[in-house]
Amino acid sequence: MRRWWQVIIRLAACSALVGSVAVAQQEKLPTVEKVLADYVRAVGGRAAIEKVRSRVTTGTVDAGNGVAIPLVISEKAPDKYLQELNVPEIGAVVEGFDGNTGWESNPQMGAQELTGTSLAARKRNSQFYRWLRMRELFAKLDLSGTTKVGERDAYVLEATPQEGYEEKFYFDMQTGLLLQRDYKLEGPDGVLAFNMFYEEYKVVDGIKLPFALRRVGPDNVLLLKFTEIKQNVELDDARFAKPVAP
Repeated sequence: MRRWWQVIIRLAACSALVGSVAVAQQEKLPTVEKVLADYVRAVGGRAAIEKVRSRVTTGTVDAGNGVAIPLVISEKAPDKYLQELNVPEIGAVVEGFDGNTGWESNPQMGAQELTGTSLAARKRNSQFYRWLRMRELFAKLDLSGTTKVGERDAYVLEATPQEGYEEKFYFDMQTGLLLQRDYKLEGPDGVLAFNMFYEEYKVVDGIKLPFALRRVGPDNVLLLKFTEIKQNVELDDARFAKPVAP
């Protein structure tokens, strides 16, 4: 049970680096703005993105033991987020951000507020239009080179936040789509590094979204499979609030 607990409690936010050898020199790289603009265009364009005000994603999480845990992620513009898991033998493991407060809730610890770098990361990741606001969300953005993600050539974007740990984003050089994200989270055993791979893109209401995520951590691999993504769903703001203790 402890292993499941450590796997699930830091899911979001969803160790071995892939392809670290650069294949182009710095002077041949495009600008950061072009890479981000190509991504926005690849997923459907700014107008299509801004037409969506909310999103509910339904699917499962599998940690490799054959148990598919039901997963529901609710998001609402501009900055509300809720992730709900019903873990066998544990119960409901939930995490969210209501626009100001980041929190996590589980049967063992109850509801607890995030602070420091954990809160800063939750706030950034909860931004509904994050890809249109990268210059605002990060203090520094640099295109550091190119590499391989599987068989795909990718640009490497290094993003340094005002508070917290550097992240790396890998964009397909041909399609413009996001292939991989490297990030770190603070856990019970210290700072942990993760690699998230974005796969099985499909078009929903004019926007390309990944229907499969693969998160590689220090000692586990999580597979997230989405069966349904609904957009512009009516979501009450109260849904995202930290649970009140009984």
